[in-house]
Amino acid sequence: MTKGADLPYRPCAGVMLLNAERRVFVGQRTDQREHEWSDAWQMPQGGIDKGEDAETAAFRELEEETGIAPAKTSLIARAARELQYDLPDELIGKIWKGKYRGQRQSWFLARFEGDDSDVNIETDHQEFRAWKWADPMELPRMIVPFKRQLYQELLSEFSDYL
Repeated sequence: MTKGADLPYRPCAGVMLLNAERRVFVGQRTDQREHEWSDAWQMPQGGIDKGEDAETAAFRELEEETGIAPAKTSLIARAARELQYDLPDELIGKIWKGKYRGQRQSWFLARFEGDDSDVNIETDHQEFRAWKWADPMELPRMIVPFKRQLYQELLSEFSDYL
């Protein structure tokens, strides 16, 4: 049996944000420096608060992590299904107060209607230490290994728009 198999998945939402050149916003997390994947990048995502719907959570997280106000975006699509990933055994019990085995995520594709000066990762609870626009097809190579399959599935979900 896999460690944490009896634990639930954390409900989560994320945004794949495309700029005018159809490149995707990614950030490097501040808390990854001590891991072998310290150079990994990810898209904005986070937990869904009690009583919050996934879309509201996704765009709240986008603003909290990037400084980009929802008014600077327009929704293109929502993934047809939730996607999930399992944490590696060494992280189970160490994050999210040990309550979850991984995440089940609702994903949204949005167009960035602002310009780069609207991005400010130095937020109240800064999660990213750096950011950039990336080629969507490079995303699986850039993410931590345990989220790679999820990112590949996400690219498939949104392929008609990329």
